[in-house]
Amino acid sequence: MKKKKTLTITLKRSCIGRPEKQRLVVRGLGLRGINSSVVLPDIPEIRGMVNKIPHLVEVKES
Repeated sequence: MKKKKTLTITLKRSCIGRPEKQRLVVRGLGLRGINSSVVLPDIPEIRGMVNKIPHLVEVKES
């Protein structure tokens, strides 16, 4: 059985002073504070969210 791919997403920069849409994307990913991380499935919806805020997050594939 194939192992599902996941993404580990870490918030590296603050959302203070960012547009509301970017803050909502960060919240939607489940990130709360700087250096908080979440493990999410590697699906197009999550990739699209990450592509909206690449300057705020660090992504590791596993």
